[in-house]
Amino acid sequence: MADTMHALEKNPNWKGRRGPVVLVIMDGVGYGKYEEGDAVKASKMKYLDWFHKNCPHTQLKAHGTAVGLPSDDDMGNSEVGHNAIGCGRVFAQGAKLVGESISSGTMFEGATWKKLVKNVQDKNSTFHLMGLVSDGNVHSHIDHLKAMIAQAHKEGVKTLRVHALLDGRDVPPTSALEYFEPLEKYLAEFTDVDYQIASGGGRMYITMDRYGADWSMVERGWHAHVLADGRQFASATEAINTYRSENAGLLDQDMHEFVIAKDGKPVGPIVDGDSVIFFNFRGDRSLEITAAFEEDNFPHFDRVRRPAVEYAGMMEYDGDNHKPAQFLVNPPSIDRTMGEYLTKSGVHLMAISETQKYGHVTYFFNGNRPGEFDKNLETYVEIPSDVVPFEQRPWMKCAEITDKVIEAIESGKYDHIRLNYPNGDMVGHTGVFNAVCCSMEGMDLQLGRLKAAIEKAGGILCLTADHGNSDDMYEHKKDGSVAMGADGEPKPKTSHSLNPVPGIIYDPEYKGEYELELNSGLGISSWPSTLMQLMGFIPPSDYDKSMLNLTK
Repeated sequence: MADTMHALEKNPNWKGRRGPVVLVIMDGVGYGKYEEGDAVKASKMKYLDWFHKNCPHTQLKAHGTAVGLPSDDDMGNSEVGHNAIGCGRVFAQGAKLVGESISSGTMFEGATWKKLVKNVQDKNSTFHLMGLVSDGNVHSHIDHLKAMIAQAHKEGVKTLRVHALLDGRDVPPTSALEYFEPLEKYLAEFTDVDYQIASGGGRMYITMDRYGADWSMVERGWHAHVLADGRQFASATEAINTYRSENAGLLDQDMHEFVIAKDGKPVGPIVDGDSVIFFNFRGDRSLEITAAFEEDNFPHFDRVRRPAVEYAGMMEYDGDNHKPAQFLVNPPSIDRTMGEYLTKSGVHLMAISETQKYGHVTYFFNGNRPGEFDKNLETYVEIPSDVVPFEQRPWMKCAEITDKVIEAIESGKYDHIRLNYPNGDMVGHTGVFNAVCCSMEGMDLQLGRLKAAIEKAGGILCLTADHGNSDDMYEHKKDGSVAMGADGEPKPKTSHSLNPVPGIIYDPEYKGEYELELNSGLGISSWPSTLMQLMGFIPPSDYDKSMLNLTK
């Protein structure tokens, strides 16, 4: 039975500690399945090793059904991971909701789909599908794209263009042709209509910026997709092969933009009267290109030309500000998050990270809700990220984040602090093993600083992750051996792992209030109940089980 929003009841037998309960989300740091390629194990982790040796700890599930994804073959990601850690329950997530909407037919029966199809039929214009082309199932899935193409054909759409972004982060780093070649063949099968790829590029070079970190990415995407302004090729396959031949070692995610043209004329600019669907279901990297299409006052770059189109997202990417205005599938409805309960209960809290994960410890942690629940009780801090490839600055801003957290601990103002160190994920995605090790050791130094601050303040330090990544940096064969590249080096893996993540509690003033052996078999959604108990509260009745067994 669902609980209701209310101030949390205090535990009459234990008021919690005198200092704050601090939650450290070590983004992308899991327990590796293989010895080789585990950059966490390969690094000198003095403090993380100490916590494992001396503190209660357990392994938590952070992928698949444990975080609301369709199956346990689906890797976790930062969005659903922070939803789970912040919300205390598991909600069906974007990938699952979109898949169900397509299989049931409700997507195509909805008013938005019908409106966009009717628009191109009435105006004899073009139907554009834009998004990430892979089966990573983190931001999108190629099956969703193909289902929309098939449905558009069924409904008589004559001209369709795909603006296709290369992945290489949620799938192997140079796997693009495994998706693009079959997609080109699939489009060519519709012989009675004009369906083709019109533009593309790597997801970390064009279009898919987030949190305002680098608007020039979106500008490059706008020029390629909308203005059809960019280097021209006869096909996407030709573009990919050409760029690879010119730049040995080029990863899909970093590929420059390309425009498909015939006889020097681009095949698919976006013009007045067209319909456009951005088919990614995940919001963080969809909001900026959405703003470029929708916002009248747009200061981020010169759009040159803003076509009057019918624009829709796969989902509503920002529920509070209703962005985009039109969407195909309703997002998960998440209520009664930990942050809301804590502020309702008078808890002073801080959330902090650098730009790359700031939205995760705020927006996603709060159930896809922007802004604070109570500005008088909450402090949100964003440290600007470096705008360089992260393998060049693998320590990122972990020291600056820690400076602010220690300052907050010493102030005595906060009952709860949550922070995210992005290192394990953002550097993990580069596939550069020694850079990941450097990032891990840099982060570990900060754990040592937090340990000392917690001991002095009489607080509790909790360590976890939203999913794995840096724990699985090499591709492995089915027999478990490392897959080797043509250069004789291990093939880098840039995607997340399916591995469990830490649930560690360091409580230097422990006095027997709970059993030292933590509950096992849980997911990361067990954190809210656990944290509430550590703060002296009784968790909501329908929150997922705590890691703790209280003794009083």
